[in-house]
Amino acid sequence: MPSDWDLLLRVALAFALTFAIGFEREIRGGQAGDRTYSLVGMAAAAISAIAVSNGGANAIAGVVTGVGFIGGALVFRGEEGVLRGITSASAVLATAAVGVVAGAGYPILAVGVTGGVLLSLEVRYLPVLRYFDARRYVGSVRSDAEPPGKLRGRRSQGGPSD
Repeated sequence: MPSDWDLLLRVALAFALTFAIGFEREIRGGQAGDRTYSLVGMAAAAISAIAVSNGGANAIAGVVTGVGFIGGALVFRGEEGVLRGITSASAVLATAAVGVVAGAGYPILAVGVTGGVLLSLEVRYLPVLRYFDARRYVGSVRSDAEPPGKLRGRRSQGGPSD
């Protein structure tokens, strides 16, 4: 059974990693910021650290359920009927996962997942990686909502009358 100091270090690692994710969301204008993300991460880490060390891994399912409520509160329909907050809600879920992994005693995995989350959130802002941002290519391919045979930005195969 891990010592209290080991458990505290796990929660502290979760705090540091999830604060970094929250900091990114805060500077990018997300609906939640560094405090919210670090609180979710620390809570998930504390619950999973106790649950894993005492054989009650089902408590982690409760973390996911609770995070679902927070994520649901972040998603709303903005002007023009567009859904907003989905990235922040997804980041809260990922933050809870980082907390669970750190709390369960997998620090390298927690750091790796945090790196992946930050990379995903920052891909459109990094000079070389912004080419992987799908929004750059939206107008050049057919949407799923468009009928087959119609190509955006190009003439379809049928000829000039299309």
